[in-house]
Amino acid sequence: MKLTIVTAIAGLLVVVVILELLRRRQLREKYAVLWLVVGLIVVPLGAFPKMLDSVATTAGVRSGVSLVLFLGFVFLLLVCIHLSWESSRLEEETRSLAEEVALIRTQLAEQERTAAIALIRTESAERERAND
Repeated sequence: MKLTIVTAIAGLLVVVVILELLRRRQLREKYAVLWLVVGLIVVPLGAFPKMLDSVATTAGVRSGVSLVLFLGFVFLLLVCIHLSWESSRLEEETRSLAEEVALIRTQLAEQERTAAIALIRTESAERERAND
């Protein structure tokens, strides 16, 4: 009985923490939905553990614990794959932006060099006119 209460409270804590992170804009909505669903699934299953056994029997699994372990493993595997994909995409975007910044800096340096040369020529021409 005590474990069911702890599990339900843990599920509620997950929901509250996710909502707070959303409120502070420290977690994007697309990730929050995933964790809110996890929290909302854990709360009733923690409060009513017999429901887990019913779901396991319906799914053809002998034990509710085995079902939770398997689904937890699959869930974490999918999260890892998704985060690896996001990381790869962001790495490519960062590389592309770094190249663009380098090109812009090169163009700016060229413009500054051209402007400096023009200024030197202008000053030189003004000095020649002043000497004449």
